Amino acid sequence: MANGGGSRWARAVQPGAPGSRTTRLELFYDLVFVFAFLNVTSLTVEHPSWGNLFRALLVLALLWWCWTGFAGLGNMVRADQGVLPVVGFVTVASAFLLVLSIPGAFVDQPGGLNGPIVFAVCYFLVRAAQLTIFGWLARSDPAAFRRWLLLAALPVVATALLLTAGQVPPRLDDRTLAVGLQLGLWSAAVLVEYVAGVALGSSYWAVISAGHWAERHALMILIALGESIIALGLGAKSISALPLTGPVIVAAVLGVAIAAVLWWAYFDTLALGMEQTLHRTRQPGARARLARNAYTYLHMPMIAGIIFFALGVKDMLAEAASPATPAWGEPLGLFWVTVLYGGVALYLVSLTACALLVLRSVRWPLLVTVSAIVLVAPAAARVPELLAVVVLAVLCIVGTVVETRREDGRRRRIRQLALDEQVATEEAQSRWRRQHL
Repeated sequence: MANGGGSRWARAVQPGAPGSRTTRLELFYDLVFVFAFLNVTSLTVEHPSWGNLFRALLVLALLWWCWTGFAGLGNMVRADQGVLPVVGFVTVASAFLLVLSIPGAFVDQPGGLNGPIVFAVCYFLVRAAQLTIFGWLARSDPAAFRRWLLLAALPVVATALLLTAGQVPPRLDDRTLAVGLQLGLWSAAVLVEYVAGVALGSSYWAVISAGHWAERHALMILIALGESIIALGLGAKSISALPLTGPVIVAAVLGVAIAAVLWWAYFDTLALGMEQTLHRTRQPGARARLARNAYTYLHMPMIAGIIFFALGVKDMLAEAASPATPAWGEPLGLFWVTVLYGGVALYLVSLTACALLVLRSVRWPLLVTVSAIVLVAPAAARVPELLAVVVLAVLCIVGTVVETRREDGRRRRIRQLALDEQVATEEAQSRWRRQHL
């Protein structure tokens, strides 16, 4: 009976393998984050302000930490086998409620349950479900289990801070003090997870399959870029509802062009080269640091940059193209130029940091592009919206073209190696299917 029970538990949680890739079930989980990114932008677009922009960034940081748990769990165990689908469905439901509560995460909305409490409780449920599986995997190693106990305390502390942020500041009479205290408590919750995660979570980034880890993060970049396309077509003043005039066509083409350039800057060689480096890094500690620094931490500002870009185009392009506004739109303004230009600059800076950390390569054309974006931004704030986006698109396109043409052999080697691996994998799969199917 004991052996049978142990066998059943072994089948319930099946470990991952070095050749594992992303499962369809994990892609299903990611659909929640498509909705999440839409809600993060809506947190700011309805009431644009610096405070709401910072709130959006805090919410995005906690959502990213939830998703990182999904990615780590799917790397260590097979997400579509045993009890993992059930655990996944529970966490997806909690994550969905978490996203639904975003509009009231800071200030409770009239009617229904208390928004800040719902957000904090759902965040805890998502993190607890993930850490329960990690704890089960660490149960046979006393040292690993002790580290897990310390890790398990982090979401408890973070949740307590979120609950306090939702209940104490609203009771204060001083509005400025209340807002500052609430943002400080939220910031502390984010820091607890991120900073303590570095100190305690070396095993948290124990990457069994480098291919799976790289693919999961690349897919999230795609999801964020998809949000920018959705924001362009389905903003609060949907561009699809406007007459197909010249400004509408210009707005649509510019938005897609910038999103395409952002895609190219990441996927042309960087994503491939990073995955190849992660495969070559076989020492567990070095691989864990690479997975943590280059993927978990540096991909988060990439996602934030894309979301800020999406936030900028959600209303700006449709408004500029509307017949109710002057030709080429109203001046962009300081706030929106920071969101739009700053989002693209943040993405490119994070991308070049990844290239430097992983590939030991300085992407000078992209750094020059970032410098040009920062220098041009004050002037762009004073020109019509569509013209400001034209300038941004030109800078991004020129920088990416120069970076791509600056061929020193590295790009060719990375792409050829990726193609050779793809062909070899396809041949191995075809051989197996001929023998077994």
